[in-house]
Amino acid sequence: MQIALISSEQAEPFVDLLCEINAYYNPGSTASRAETREHALNNLLSSRSPHRLVVATLPDGRVVGLAAITLAYSLVEPEPERRAHCQLKELFVSAQYRSLGTGRALMAWVAKYALENGCHRIDWPVKAANARGQAFYKSLAAFQVEDRLSFRLVEPQLAALAATTEGGE
Repeated sequence: MQIALISSEQAEPFVDLLCEINAYYNPGSTASRAETREHALNNLLSSRSPHRLVVATLPDGRVVGLAAITLAYSLVEPEPERRAHCQLKELFVSAQYRSLGTGRALMAWVAKYALENGCHRIDWPVKAANARGQAFYKSLAAFQVEDRLSFRLVEPQLAALAATTEGGE
């Protein structure tokens, strides 16, 4: 298995994995492979995407794992050794390749990449109900950040808040 930043040759097998991710997180989704492909090519793989996509690829070209990361700079920690960090948006391994070292290999690659890019930590969310994921992350020596919560703003509240702007201020 090879772990690396995604290449253009991996776009189609990547779309297959995205379809699996969508089915996993959104049971009953009606998103087609064509819609998923369009999203991948025009958004996730575009130069505008903030994500760096790391994939686990088998010798036959199948993409069986993904880590989506973003490198960021702290607004509150200006010290050189603390200012950069890596945000893990998604870690996903195809069902038949779980518990075989794929997730650990992806995370090890991300850790090395983060260090090579001056990051001092990796942060990521995990669903509270994902006990298997939490156990996996703890096996990497990661720990739960006790003083952080995650918030989300969705429609129609998102539009309602946006409508309160005055003159673009």
